[in-house]
Amino acid sequence: MESRPRKLLDQVRDAIRLKHYSYRTEQSYVGWIRRYILFHNKQHPKDMGGAEVEAFLTHLAVEGHVSASTQNQAFSALLFLYRNVLNQDLGALDAVRAKRSNYLPTVLTKGEVRSVLKNISGVHGLVIRVLYGSGLRLSEGLSLRIKDIDFAQRQIVARDTKGNESRVTMLPDSLIEPLQEHFRKVKHLHELDLGQGYGSVYLPFALERKHPHADRAWIWQFVFPSTGRSRDPRSGIIRRHHLHESGVQKTLKQAVRASGIAKRIGCHTFRHSFATHLLEDGYDIRTVQELLGHKDVKTTMIYTHVLNRGGRGVRSPLDS
Repeated sequence: MESRPRKLLDQVRDAIRLKHYSYRTEQSYVGWIRRYILFHNKQHPKDMGGAEVEAFLTHLAVEGHVSASTQNQAFSALLFLYRNVLNQDLGALDAVRAKRSNYLPTVLTKGEVRSVLKNISGVHGLVIRVLYGSGLRLSEGLSLRIKDIDFAQRQIVARDTKGNESRVTMLPDSLIEPLQEHFRKVKHLHELDLGQGYGSVYLPFALERKHPHADRAWIWQFVFPSTGRSRDPRSGIIRRHHLHESGVQKTLKQAVRASGIAKRIGCHTFRHSFATHLLEDGYDIRTVQELLGHKDVKTTMIYTHVLNRGGRGVRSPLDS
């Protein structure tokens, strides 16, 4: 008997994994493709093309009032579908595009940072301190491996980050002792897992086949492992993954409420604050760009507009 052809969304997942995209990207792309199919009354994408993609993107902007970044994400998913799975050229598209806003990030003062950190402790508190102290994104902080923390060189290596690149940032002196104590607890947990027949972690880029026992090695373990083991959604293997983002976010929300700060604060706020405080302390923008991993200095320039100087450093006549 001939095997049944794989379903479209399974083909999409295969193509995404072939290119080593993250699991989050896989979920996002599959979700947008599913919405696109449902929007056109479950027509198969191979029977549609540029006109249908334009209609869907226009609907997102006009009816859905989505942001420009959300619409671009949907467009990237559909572009991936047609180019890498269906091998079709969409040609030039003329969809209504969502208006890109001139977003200025929320930034905390150093006093406000201390106030929030005072109300958050434990492992989640350590995660937030790493984000602020090193300028990492939440996903970067949670996906750190033991080998990525270099105590001797006082540095953290953020690997396979946004854009599938790696960079080096600083390890604050004040975090060395707390992290070393945390490592001792993580190693004890890892040894318990090994004793029970577990202890493996997900390895990127088929390293498991190249190095069959590396997934159980200490250096590959996550710095912030989850409290329980779970089944890997791709391989089906029961493993201990890193902490889930939602747990850190919920704990931070409670800490912000306790601090009484009337600002919209998320985990990414500490990355924004890291950059702004470095500029306030006199570090040049190219250095900050390198630490943040921005490809274009224009992205980093946004922090020059949120420095605590108001109105581009101009003194108000009211203060004269």
